[in-house]
Amino acid sequence: MVKKIALEEHFLSPGYEDYWWPTVGGVDTKVAGNLLARLTDFGEMRLQAMDQAGIARAVLSIAGPGVQSQADAAIALRHARESNDFLAREIQKRPDRYSGFAHLPMQDPRGAADELERCMRALKFSGAMINGHTNGQYLDHPSLHSFWERAEALGAPIYIHPTDPVSLAPVLEGYNGLRRATWEWGFETGSHALRLVFSGLFDRFPRAKVVLGHLGETLPFLLWRFDSRAKLYGVKLGKQPSEYIKQNILVTTSGMCSAEPLNCTIAALGHERVMFGADYPFEVAKEAGEFLDHVALSDTLRADIAVNNAVRHFGSALA
Repeated sequence: MVKKIALEEHFLSPGYEDYWWPTVGGVDTKVAGNLLARLTDFGEMRLQAMDQAGIARAVLSIAGPGVQSQADAAIALRHARESNDFLAREIQKRPDRYSGFAHLPMQDPRGAADELERCMRALKFSGAMINGHTNGQYLDHPSLHSFWERAEALGAPIYIHPTDPVSLAPVLEGYNGLRRATWEWGFETGSHALRLVFSGLFDRFPRAKVVLGHLGETLPFLLWRFDSRAKLYGVKLGKQPSEYIKQNILVTTSGMCSAEPLNCTIAALGHERVMFGADYPFEVAKEAGEFLDHVALSDTLRADIAVNNAVRHFGSALA
């Protein structure tokens, strides 16, 4: 069993259940109840799951949209600060095992930037996790340029996590088994990341760092086509789309325990851009850990994905 740093590990702050419950609509109530118990636990259940997977450190982040579904920006800012302070207190109880991602009120670009800076400097968090669009606004919106300027200056990685789309795609009507984690979220989140690329955001902020779970939400498999179609449609960027994906986007293994997509992602992006994530408690941490322990990789490459790349991109505090 190799030592691991896990980068997509979820929790809920007190009072955040109402934000989260809609994301498990259609899930068996007993399953949802078990998830809630694990999301709100920072002790025996979580630590046991980490130990079984070989996870030495988990970087914790809010599950579900959190305050990003809040209509009132002032309430969103207040609740985000409360949640980040709560997480900081939990980390202080086990600084050897836990780190944190900031939860941000993206309705308020300046407030989000200020809260990101507070979390990075005062609370010693490792970046931020943003749960997709915020009430229909994506992260390429020009009003958020001041946020990206601050994130770039702080060297703060921004992890984009899936969320429900603004509206259900007609092609999925009548097929609930294809919604959310099966297919819908991957398309939604990959499209979100492509908006950043094709909008020219990384020309404006060339040192910005974005993280995607699930081995890049299918983007590593389509690099050639993005470049080819960008030329066809006359997309004006400083580089080819694939270059931004290789230079500005990092990925984790969360929710992907399969050698074929892992090998493709390594070949497409370079092994130094691939890191470990278990996606606890929505995936079984032990399964994710055993996958990385046993998949056919060199010992050096396995150690880089398990620990070294996270330290390289997020800082030595994770070591």
